[in-house]
Amino acid sequence: MKTLVTGAAGFVGMHVAQALLARGDEVVGWDNLNDYYDVALKHARLARLRKHAGFRFERIDIADAAATAAHFAGGGFERVVHLAAQAGVRYSLTHPHAYGQSNLTGFLNVLEGCRQQVVKHLVYASSSSVYGGNRKVPFAEDDAVDHPVSLYAATKKANEVMAHSYSHLYALPTSGLRFFTVFGPWGRPDMAYYSFTRAILAGQPIPVFNRGDMQRDFTYIDDIVDGVLAVLERPPVADAAGGVPYRVLNIGGADPVPLLDFIAAIERALGVRAQLDLLPMQPGDVPVTHADVTRLQALTGLQGRSTGIDEGVRRFVQWYREYHALGRSLTPDATRQRPVQAELTQ
Repeated sequence: MKTLVTGAAGFVGMHVAQALLARGDEVVGWDNLNDYYDVALKHARLARLRKHAGFRFERIDIADAAATAAHFAGGGFERVVHLAAQAGVRYSLTHPHAYGQSNLTGFLNVLEGCRQQVVKHLVYASSSSVYGGNRKVPFAEDDAVDHPVSLYAATKKANEVMAHSYSHLYALPTSGLRFFTVFGPWGRPDMAYYSFTRAILAGQPIPVFNRGDMQRDFTYIDDIVDGVLAVLERPPVADAAGGVPYRVLNIGGADPVPLLDFIAAIERALGVRAQLDLLPMQPGDVPVTHADVTRLQALTGLQGRSTGIDEGVRRFVQWYREYHALGRSLTPDATRQRPVQAELTQ
């Protein structure tokens, strides 16, 4: 199998590409290596992938329609795992155009590439943020998601609608995966668990929004990868009644964890107490996320969280200490020197 993984230098992208390579697939990785966070971390992830003979990297910005079309035309991709996107809820408040370019224009270019080259299955990253301020929990795929509370969430909802149109018009099999707060080794420095770890070790207070009265369905990276690969092997099909080869699925732990409990797990792994700076709720944020994974279970047999919070945090902290012990900067936003984000929603 020849699979394209966009966003291959990203957190989830690297892990997905690595799993595909480990089982013998040929993988082409795309990434524009933007400086939303420290590019050195992205290069370090790519270095791991380049150890595999079956991996080839191409630097490309998916917002460039001509370049994307040309790379698709010569790629011969059978399947596409689309993980490239401008991430972050809070960053979308100050840099909205970045989301239009990457998450909307870029996604359209990927859809067109898949259509023109008759790709057998497009699996793409959506987000738990599409559920917005929904009060009903757990969040199920049939719940209304028409009132996003951030532009980031709006672009992810738009991706699902765009994918449906291509599935309907061109019989392109598409699967959108709503990720729930992914964490683990090689993670994104703008995510709360990463910035919390950095601050705790530096003896600095950590920002805890809504004064800690938050819950997240934290999901360890290996559980996310297992879900992506299992769904990739099961493309949706059009039925005789005119059904569209389209689906959206939650991938989450199915067991929300209070934020203060998650911080306590970081403290235990580090052996250091955190200084908490209790703050009000931030714009665009939500108090709780909780995945209903019934559909994922029915399709793949996967059962939500298989790696516990303490074990997952321990593995992340071990990686963090090893990675930064090699002399790499402790400043997650080294390229732009902007304030560190603390994202809680994937």
